[in-house]
Amino acid sequence: MKNVVVIGSGFSSIASACYMVKAGYSVTVLEKNEQIGGRASMLEIDGFKFDMGPSWYWMPDIFERFFADFGKKVSDYYQLEKLSPGYRVYFGEDDYIDIADEPEKIIETFERIEAGSGKHLRKFMEDSRKNYEIAMQDLVYNPGKSILELMSFETAKRVNLFVQNISQTVRKNIKNPKLRSILEFPVLFLGAKPNDTPAFYNFMNHADFGLGTWYPKGGFNAVALGMAKLAKELGVEFLVNETVIKIENKGEYVTNVITDNGIFSADIVISGADYAHTEKLLNPDLKNYSDEYWKKKVFAPSSFLYYVAFDRKVEKLLHHNLFFDTDFEKHAVEIYDEPQLPKKPLFYANFSSITEPELAPEGKEVGFFLIPVAVDLEDSQEIHDQYFDLIMNRIEQNTGVDLRKHVVFKKSFGVKDFKERYNSCRGNAYGLANTLLQTSILRPQIDNKKLKNLFYTGQLTVPGPGVPPALISGKVVTDYIFKKINR
Repeated sequence: MKNVVVIGSGFSSIASACYMVKAGYSVTVLEKNEQIGGRASMLEIDGFKFDMGPSWYWMPDIFERFFADFGKKVSDYYQLEKLSPGYRVYFGEDDYIDIADEPEKIIETFERIEAGSGKHLRKFMEDSRKNYEIAMQDLVYNPGKSILELMSFETAKRVNLFVQNISQTVRKNIKNPKLRSILEFPVLFLGAKPNDTPAFYNFMNHADFGLGTWYPKGGFNAVALGMAKLAKELGVEFLVNETVIKIENKGEYVTNVITDNGIFSADIVISGADYAHTEKLLNPDLKNYSDEYWKKKVFAPSSFLYYVAFDRKVEKLLHHNLFFDTDFEKHAVEIYDEPQLPKKPLFYANFSSITEPELAPEGKEVGFFLIPVAVDLEDSQEIHDQYFDLIMNRIEQNTGVDLRKHVVFKKSFGVKDFKERYNSCRGNAYGLANTLLQTSILRPQIDNKKLKNLFYTGQLTVPGPGVPPALISGKVVTDYIFKKINR
């Protein structure tokens, strides 16, 4: 039986491990950190439990599709709850919009705020639904090896959506700045500036409004552990605290993966670790891409994160809250065009214990806060503290609730931490931005050009950033491997 070594234990790695072991390979997963799950790890302190990474469960159909490939259902491994409302967006003092869990209710909300916008939103949502179906059927499961992958009857009809950008399609008919920001935020937080993102990517709005916002009991760590449980049932071996220090080769083939604890022979290697970091484990002449290549790429944001315990339950806030009480476009410029510490950033506040009280001791709350920032930023505890004060001030200004005096403890996580814990290129949190010039074949390739048995998966490859794309990436790379082997 041939040996497959998978580097990293994030979503793409676990998915690829499952598909490889199902095909009859012996699979070992090597994880650098102390627990399985990659960025979806769990921080637990004094009875408070925090998701360290992803927190928005969108595109539930992708998760169902993954488990169905193994004759299983999501409910076999974790439980889901649809959030109603999905999330709240604050624009100022007691000025907020709740996004309902049904499209018709969202349309009613838009119409109430801007007369005539409801009919435009209905068409926008129908277009985003069609684009979503096309993306899932025709595009995202392709390996990014040929421009022909993008060519189909349906994509040909929509070629203008690859030339136009999200902002153009949103702002054509929606005039209210609050409503515009709600439609544009999915791509800003998860990929790129709305005016740099092809209009076709409005399929993310179907993931938001059409499919709704869900919550997996136990948080995203429960999703990662559920996938790992499936993998173990299939026969995958997981090893933690295994830091890969070298990928050895003989001629055109990788032979061994060396960790700080031992040597693992490999007939095939799949790396779900950071792509640029993986290439540092090779002899320099075997890299696909130079250091200069990565410096020139447009990355999705990094983040300042805060894991905070409170000695009381919070008021006037939901599970998911977005604070858009400052200039949306200026913050985007500070992330992408003129990288700098943001002056008045947007931010996200999560209180998962509102939905699942068991994540905190009785009567208390867990809080998770995120400020999207540019990659490669200056980073220090002093800076983290300044921005935490900003978050607390803004929550009080907008809601009248002073949470600061109820903080039991807080732990921050920033650009430097992304580099250290996840070997993240330039400290990115989400991978490469979804710009036109970084789509499909223009993303880093999933196979090494000089080593015939080394492959890459994860958010820097196809199809892109986010947890559902990571699941897809795991299938894409293994399908490609099987085709390559059977040629």
